[in-house]
Amino acid sequence: MQKESKATVKIPRPLYRRVQQVIANSGFSSPTEFIVYVLRDLMSEVESKDDQEFSPDELAAIRQKLKNLGYL
Repeated sequence: MQKESKATVKIPRPLYRRVQQVIANSGFSSPTEFIVYVLRDLMSEVESKDDQEFSPDELAAIRQKLKNLGYL
């Protein structure tokens, strides 16, 4: 079985430190594990919509998640 290849994603250092604080005593073994979990969760929500338009509430929730991750 071939291992899945990986890509490096750069995030701002302050955001990385915030992730470290959030995951302390949370069960996640690393910031990377947490970030992958969050992105998979977000992607599954997006993909489950089957190209439907987002409601204003859904857009607000997505914007808030991106803001919490430091992208907005």
